Amino acid sequence: MLKDAGGRWTWPREVAREYTNWMDELRAVRETCVLADLSHHQMDQIIEGPDAFELLKRLSTNSFDGFDVGKAKQAIMSNPDGKFIGDGVLQRIGDEEFVMSGKVPAAHWVAYNLEAGGYDAEQTIYPKSSKSENGPHFFTYQVQGPNALDVMREVTDDTLTDIPFFNFKTINIAGEEIRALRHGMAGEIGFELQGPYEIGDLIKDVLLEAGQEYGIKRLGTRAYEPLSVKLGWVTTHVPAIYTGEEMREYREWLDADTYEGTYSIAGSYLSDDITDYYLSPIDLGYDHMINFDHDFVGREALEAEAEDPDRTRVTLVWDDEDAAGIFASLFQDEELPHKLFDLPRDRWGGHHDKVLDGEDVIGFSKSFAYSYSNREMISICSIDKEYSDPGTEVSFIWGEKDGQSPNPTVEAHSQTEISATVAPSPYLNDSR
Repeated sequence: MLKDAGGRWTWPREVAREYTNWMDELRAVRETCVLADLSHHQMDQIIEGPDAFELLKRLSTNSFDGFDVGKAKQAIMSNPDGKFIGDGVLQRIGDEEFVMSGKVPAAHWVAYNLEAGGYDAEQTIYPKSSKSENGPHFFTYQVQGPNALDVMREVTDDTLTDIPFFNFKTINIAGEEIRALRHGMAGEIGFELQGPYEIGDLIKDVLLEAGQEYGIKRLGTRAYEPLSVKLGWVTTHVPAIYTGEEMREYREWLDADTYEGTYSIAGSYLSDDITDYYLSPIDLGYDHMINFDHDFVGREALEAEAEDPDRTRVTLVWDDEDAAGIFASLFQDEELPHKLFDLPRDRWGGHHDKVLDGEDVIGFSKSFAYSYSNREMISICSIDKEYSDPGTEVSFIWGEKDGQSPNPTVEAHSQTEISATVAPSPYLNDSR
């Protein structure tokens, strides 16, 4: 994804917003099967060389014990103070070769440290379509939903059930070798397929033809957006790079027009101190991806935090009447309407809506979406641990301070308080 002049995420034109309609497409996620095309909105970074493994191990909180060819992980990276910089799906595709896919902050951090640290390795970032003259390096498709395994069995003779979760192997589809990563954005057995972009149309056509009898639908970007919220994956965040002498050389290394240089913040929480917007991997609920079996950037700070963490990740389930009231405010004359958003998920990034217990700020409500299968508005929340039990009632403030934003694409509005109930994160049955 990229940002328009107002800071709103926009999707590349190569993938439709809707192929049928977003409700039917989201039903297919839960009831049949979908094909999602991620080829154009994420970057891919190739890291290779004798020191590639040690570089990635040094920068990632994850354990690299047993990280052999054919394995993947959500690589989590932090600054020296243990605050989150970024993450990406990292696959080991050769003894000295790795590919990391996703948003670009983690890739920039890898590229800088490789260069500054004198590692015997090379890296190349293949940007998303909007930043590339040559198109993507890989095609990346997700086949997700209850019928995903059936569709995959129609297009390949290779066995698939022997691939453990977040492992991959090379399979043959239509005479072409591609990587099949065991995945599960729908909470079911699913696959993320990756291979040379030049054969992407062939693979797509084969999958769609085979999937017809299984109810496959193409997933537009509008229906793809809310899936990460139920999984508890915060897709947009303030990378913790803007302060500190230890990070100065990195800031100077980055270009002004990068993700980091153009990031915008939205929401009711307002602070003049950018560090108030930093979150740690523990705040984001990534505790299980932190392992102190190796030395990594930010280890000392995260070891101390892990002993008595302040916050954790939960789902907030919005009160139905309060959520509906946002749209009902369009028909009331007493005050300005509340801040509006697109369904099923608005394309604003960087939300920090302050979560309250009375007058006390106890967390941030971040990525939010309408869950069609639950008929609920939900959001991911980093919350003080004492309020993290399911069923706890809290509230959060929706809308910018005084109903005004320096961003010209945000309409004048009135703030409102939304009641919410704490629920687990991820917020779906996991049958992966």
